[in-house]
Amino acid sequence: MSSHVEFAILTCMKDNKLLGMQIENNLAILTLDNPPVNALSKGLIAKLKAAFMDLSKKENIKAVIITGADRTFCAGADVKELAAIKISGEGEAFAKNGQGLMDIIEGSASPVIAAINGACVGGGTQRLPKLIGRAKAVELILTGDKISAKDALALGLVNKIVNSEKLMEEVKTFANIIASKGRMAATACLKAIHNIEEENKLFGRVCETEDKIEGIKAFLEKRRAVFKGK
Repeated sequence: MSSHVEFAILTCMKDNKLLGMQIENNLAILTLDNPPVNALSKGLIAKLKAAFMDLSKKENIKAVIITGADRTFCAGADVKELAAIKISGEGEAFAKNGQGLMDIIEGSASPVIAAINGACVGGGTQRLPKLIGRAKAVELILTGDKISAKDALALGLVNKIVNSEKLMEEVKTFANIIASKGRMAATACLKAIHNIEEENKLFGRVCETEDKIEGIKAFLEKRRAVFKGK
């Protein structure tokens, strides 16, 4: 085990856990560890925000995996903290804090993959309609119905269903495929997906990079490209 991995784990243990971070080559693995159900407490949200800020400075990180400790991925907002809210201002701040985390994840320069290892709970009034359409989103939001993994796959909420024993193996394989691509192009694609007005500008910037030249050259020479993030 490298010293980098050891430091991340030791820091997590010393700080009453909440979040574990492990670096494996070009992948960062974040593990939600807030027993018993990995609720998004203020403490966990703060650690996740700090982790993404730290990872944004590491040019070698090409994909981020988020998973949960034990049998739960994430139970959503911390109900105990929610119960303590008495006035609207506190409730608004509570919501903004959670949305701020989602904005950071959505705006990450590296692709973020959820390795959902159990129950996954949460609201979705802003993002859910964009993912599965307004009608179905309204149904799920207003009824609070639980859905199975198969239903989530059919709705496009998840990309793939695998056996729990092979979850991390499959996710790492998928993440490494992404990591093998040019980081600058991947980052530009993510930004363009969330902001169509930026697509042409980002495409132009990518055309100036060494990775673009290498990618086309490798394609024409029928070999694997060697990207340098330049």
